[in-house]
Amino acid sequence: MDIKSDIEIAAANEMKHISEIGKSLGLTEDSLEMYGKYKAKININEIKDKKENGKLILVTAISPTKAGEGKTTTAI
Repeated sequence: MDIKSDIEIAAANEMKHISEIGKSLGLTEDSLEMYGKYKAKININEIKDKKENGKLILVTAISPTKAGEGKTTTAI
């Protein structure tokens, strides 16, 4: 079984325009703060009244330098 890398999986798929994804979530383009074609910020007030339960997922990473200290911290 051949396991594909992250980059192979990403390259095999076509990205959707962020407004198309927003539309599928019931959001208008006015409720999206666009950052190009593929990313946007959403005002929390636009989605907090939705009746569906959601989940918050936090991802963090630290890239250590050769000396061992953390060089980059990322939170998503």
